[in-house]
Order: sequence, then C-alpha cells, then structure tokens
Amino acid sequence: MTSRERVITALQHREPDLLPFDLGSTLVTGIHVSSLRKLKVALGLCKKDEPVKVVDPFQMLGEVDKPLRKVLGIDTIPLLAPKNFFGFANENWKPWTFFDGTPLLVPEKFNTVPDEEGNIYQYPEGDTTVAPSAKLPKGGFYHDALIRQKPFDDAELSVEDQVEEFTLLSEEDLSYYATEAKRLFEETDYAIVSSGVPGTNLGDIAFVPGINLKDPKGIRDVEEWYISLITRQPFLTKVFARMTEIGIENLKRLHQAVGERIQIIVVSGTDFGSQHAPFISKEVYRKLFKPFHTQVNQWIHENTTWKTFIHTCGSIYELLPDLVEAGFDILNPVQISAYQMDPETLKREFGSSLTFWGGGVNTQETLPFKTPKEVKEEVQKLIHTFHRGGGFVFATVHNIQSVIPVENLLALFEIVNEFRFLR
Repeated sequence: MTSRERVITALQHREPDLLPFDLGSTLVTGIHVSSLRKLKVALGLCKKDEPVKVVDPFQMLGEVDKPLRKVLGIDTIPLLAPKNFFGFANENWKPWTFFDGTPLLVPEKFNTVPDEEGNIYQYPEGDTTVAPSAKLPKGGFYHDALIRQKPFDDAELSVEDQVEEFTLLSEEDLSYYATEAKRLFEETDYAIVSSGVPGTNLGDIAFVPGINLKDPKGIRDVEEWYISLITRQPFLTKVFARMTEIGIENLKRLHQAVGERIQIIVVSGTDFGSQHAPFISKEVYRKLFKPFHTQVNQWIHENTTWKTFIHTCGSIYELLPDLVEAGFDILNPVQISAYQMDPETLKREFGSSLTFWGGGVNTQETLPFKTPKEVKEEVQKLIHTFHRGGGFVFATVHNIQSVIPVENLLALFEIVNEFRFLR
C-alpha cells in the first residue's frame, strides 16, 4: 500500500498493511522546534549549527520535512493555510536563535526584537505599529495570547464584530490551495490533511482573542467567553450560525479548488474537556454546537469524499455519542490520561464509529518524564489496543512538547516502526 492508501484503509475501519503514522500533518500533531532539532541531529539529518523552520509561530512548531518524513516512515502531509495564526505568511525566512540556543528560521514578519526585559512580542499581520497580540516570555517556549478586551455593552454586541477574522477565501487563497493540493497529490503518495477553512472552528479558544486582528472587537477575553457559553447563549447562537454560513461557503470554494485531492479536513479544534470533566454539559453542546457541527459535516459528506477531523482535548467521553451523531469521522488527540478516557473503553464503545487519530503516548507525563523503556512499553500497549480492526492513525497525544529527552524521542519512533513491521 502507499501511505495514502494505508490511511484511507484505516479510516474505513479496516486494518492496513502497516500501522498508519502521522507527525506534523496538523497544528495539533506536530513537534516543538527544540525537540524537532534534537531529533534531527540524533538521526543525522541536521548539523549542530543547522536551523529548523518554524511553521507555526504561535505554538513554535517546527517543519517536518521530506528527509524526516522518509526516515520515520510518516504517512501524512499537511495542506497548510496560506497564513499563520498571526495573519502573515510563512515566507522570506530569516535566522533567529531561540532562548534555549536552538537555531531557527522564522518568517520575515516574525518579530525577533526583545523588549527591555527580554520578552518577544508578536503583532497581528506583523504590523509593529499596532498593539502586540502575543507574548513569548523570556526563557519560554510558546507564545501566550494577549487579551485586548475592550469594554462593551451587551446590547451593542455585534455578530459581525465577533466573526471579523472568519473571512471568505479569496481568489489568491484558492489559487494557492489548488496549486499546492495538485502538487502534493501528484508528487507524493502521502495522505493529505487540510488545516481547514475559516468559519468551522466554532468557539475555538485559540481564535477568541483575535491574535491576527489589529483591533479586535466583541468578546475577546477567554474567561468572559467561557462565561458567555451560559450567560449569552442567544448571542452565541447567532455568532455560530453566521460562522457556519461562512464556513460552508468556504468549504464549497475549497472543494472547487482542490476536489478530492485531500483526504482529511480539520473541522474543529475547540476543546470541550478539562483533565477531569467536560468544560460544558451535554445540554450546552447539543444546544450551541451540535446543530452547526452537523450542518458542516453533512455538507462535507454529501459533497466530498473527505473525512472530518475534530480536535478536542481532555475528558470528553460523555460528549462522544453526540460527536458521532454530529458526523465527525476522526477524534484527536485522544487524551488517554484524562478522566473516563480509558483506551480499552474508547475502542470498544466507539471504535466502529470514530477513527482515533492520536492516543499513541502520553505527552504530559510519559514522554517527558519516564524512561525510554517505559515509553516503549506504553506505546506498544496503546498500539495493540487502538490498532486492532483499523480505525487508528498513530500520533502522540497532542503536539510533542519542548524539553523532551532525545532518548525518549528515539525510543518512541523506534517502537512505532518495530510494531509496524511485526505483522
């Protein structure tokens, strides 16, 4: 099987020839630049002074390039959006050294000039004449969104203000997608994963602060947003309805541009779970989110061959029947350490309905803090649980973080490839 056939077979809930494997096809299955470079050096793919590219400046994720994809046996490749979270393109690369000494290449509009305390600030669209929208603290590893909430009167809240960042795909965007999808489809045999379109990410907290907007209006404070899920339901219903209109129109435009060249599309990245319980009740999900998720998934399934991907962290067992009914095909990151997220139970109860894309190793505890032997033991156990009968694409639980011992990274990928060929 080719990589593309392998992933498609798994998505059909059949066991492919080898275990399908993803690293870097989405912004939630990637790897932090510091860990990426250590891994590439250890594998002989990178010299000690050679930089790696930052493809997601907000989370500081690195580029999983062709040599690494080949060495690790990765089966996926991303169709990235034309612009990053900050609203500027990843282009015209320039060198920069990270706080931990990692040599990097960052986009031209990525600000590398620290303030007097050594912090790095990023600006919407890279425009340093406006207030910054994110901060990389000195010595830190990730950007934190800066809350730029303005005082507002509930009576004056505007749906259009709240959805300002969710624009229709332009002709330039569509030309990019058409060209890039054609290149990836014809020049590689990887499964192609689209990062999605503006408008379908209902309530994704990463978007709420509007870090790509120069002057965000509406509800832009994270705490206020979560409160609004209870106190402002009529307003949020109107917001989600408008977003869904935009999202479906964008899906139509994307499909016209790329056709069936992509296999998977990320529909939602909204986190519905904490470590110990869902963020919201089933009733709130059914009232606010489910009708619109159903509309989006239904359009995709009726008009394309694409499979729909939802990323939602934490303890979301209680919501899984509703996510299935809403039409999602793929669940990520499968946070096995959260309450009620037992792998055996998930596979037994939802393995025929959902493809588990993730759940391969605990990135909060095992990968950073256990021994290589313990990493291998956990990975092997989880693969045996999720892989049987298909419906599983191996990926770590969310992105591989910074400060991971290189021995553990090597152990992770060694056991994955050992298992792949023990058939």
